[in-house]
Amino acid sequence: MKQITIEINNSKAMRLIENLADLKLITLLKTEKKPLAQELSDKLEGSITASQAKKMHIELKKMRKEWERDI
Repeated sequence: MKQITIEINNSKAMRLIENLADLKLITLLKTEKKPLAQELSDKLEGSITASQAKKMHIELKKMRKEWERDI
């Protein structure tokens, strides 16, 4: 048997498909939806503690000042 994936754009179309399934002309297969791509910031959220983040922020400020100084 062939399998296809379709997108239903109308509730009437869905009823037609369900009727075809009731008549055993087609079989509806349940598929798992793939999770949407997750933002990197969402993946990393909570990976460091607040105190670590504060230390990193202070260090970053120091590094930026070094770039801005005149030589």
